[in-house]
Amino acid sequence: MKRDAVPLTSPSMRADPPADDAVARMLAGADGPHALAARVAAINREIVRWESNGGLARWAPGPDLDPQLGAALKDYLARCPALPDWADAAKIERAERLFMDMSMLSCTLLFCASLPECYVLPDLSAVLHAAGQLERHTDYRIRSTAAMIFPVMMRGGLTTPEGFGVAQALKVRLIHATIRYLILRGTQPQVGPEAMPPLPPLAPAGGGVYHVLYAHGWDSARDGLPCNQEQLAYTLLTFGFVFLRGLRRLGLGLKRADEEAYLHAWNVLGHLLGIERELMAWTMEEAEARFAELQTRGRRQLRQPDPRPALAAALMKEMEDQIPLRVLKGMPILLTRRLCGLDASVDLGLNSRVSLPSRMLFKLGFGAVRAFDAVVRLFVPGFSITRMLTRVAGYRLVTRFLMDQTRPLRLPDALLGQVGDTLDHWRRDPCAPGWLNRVEAGLAGRSANAERRST
Repeated sequence: MKRDAVPLTSPSMRADPPADDAVARMLAGADGPHALAARVAAINREIVRWESNGGLARWAPGPDLDPQLGAALKDYLARCPALPDWADAAKIERAERLFMDMSMLSCTLLFCASLPECYVLPDLSAVLHAAGQLERHTDYRIRSTAAMIFPVMMRGGLTTPEGFGVAQALKVRLIHATIRYLILRGTQPQVGPEAMPPLPPLAPAGGGVYHVLYAHGWDSARDGLPCNQEQLAYTLLTFGFVFLRGLRRLGLGLKRADEEAYLHAWNVLGHLLGIERELMAWTMEEAEARFAELQTRGRRQLRQPDPRPALAAALMKEMEDQIPLRVLKGMPILLTRRLCGLDASVDLGLNSRVSLPSRMLFKLGFGAVRAFDAVVRLFVPGFSITRMLTRVAGYRLVTRFLMDQTRPLRLPDALLGQVGDTLDHWRRDPCAPGWLNRVEAGLAGRSANAERRST
C-alpha cells in the first residue's frame, strides 16, 4: 500500500540543527564513502577524549586534527553543553538514587523491555538495521546503549564536573547526526517533501558501517529524516517510561513522585540529545498516552522486508547464550513478552512457541514468586525474590556485555572504573536479608568470600 508523504511540519521531518550543522561542516568536501569513512574515523578519535563533563570546557583539538574539524567541534560544544534552566538538581539526584537502588534489576529491564521496545517502530528499526547490520552486531548496540545509561544515571553523572553523562550525551548526539548525513549522502535540503527524491540503494563500496549507511538508500518524503525528532522522543520513552512500566509489571512499582523524578532526569538527558521539550512526557499518564500514540502511528509504516523480528531474535539469542541450563533458555523471550505485552511481542516475532517446560516453569514460577513476595512483605518490608532473580540476570548480563573489553566498542578506562565500583556497591542488596543475598551470590556466580566482605 502506498504511504502518504510526511508533512514538513511533522517531527519526523525535524532533526537537530546544531549537531547537523557541525557534521555538515566536518564532512563537507569528502566525496564518496571512503573519504567520508576516513573523516568520520578522525572525528571519532578526537571525541573519544571527551570523557568528563568538566573536561569538555578544557578540551582543545589535537595537533593532528584538521583545523576545519576542530573549529566545528569547538563551535558545537559552545552551542550544546549546558543543562536546561528547567533542570531540577533535586529530582535528578533522586533519580540517581533510584537507579542505584534498582541496581542490576535496571540492566534486566534494559535487555528485556527498553531495547526490545526500541525495535517496535518499523522506521526506527530500519535506521538501526542500516547502522551496521545490527542483527549481526547486537553486542555493539548493547554496549553503546549501556555506555550512555550508566554515565547518565550514576551519581553526579549529569550535574558534576566529574560526571560523564553530559560528555557521553554530546557524543551520541553527534553520532545521530553522522548517521543522518551518511544515509542522506549529505545535507538534506530544507524544502517540501515532494521536492526530496528518494535515494536509491547502492552497492556498498566496502564492508564497514560507514559504507553500509552511505549505500542504504532512503525516502525522506515517505519515512521522514533518519534519527528524527519523533524517533528520538520515542527512544527516550523506552528508557524512562518503559523502565518504570517494567517495574510496575514486576510488582515493584515506585511512588508517583519517584516516577516523575526519574522521567525528569531522562528529559534532561533528552535536552542534551537535542530532543524538543514539547515532545517529552512528564508524568506516567502522559508518557503512556504518548508512547501508545507513537507506536500506533509507527505501526502504519510497515516495511517489507520487516527488519524488526531479526533485530529482536538477535537480542534474545545474545541473552540465551549467557544461560547455561537448556530449560531456562526460553526465559528471555518469556520475560520480554511479560514486560512488553502482546502487541509488541507480535511485532517483534516473539510470539513463536517456547518449549512447554520453559513456559510452565516461567508461568508457575512467576506466579508463585509474586504471591510469596506479597505474603512475606507483610512482615519484612522490601523483601522480594522477584527483585533477587532479576538482579541475578542483570549482574550476569552487565558483567558479560559491559565489562568485557574483548567485545566491540572498547569503553574508556575511567568509565569502566566507575561501572566496576558501582557493581561492587550492587553486590549486596540492602533491601534483602543476608541469606537472600547469599542465595543471589550463588546464582550470579559471585564468590562467597566476596559476599561476606561486602556484608
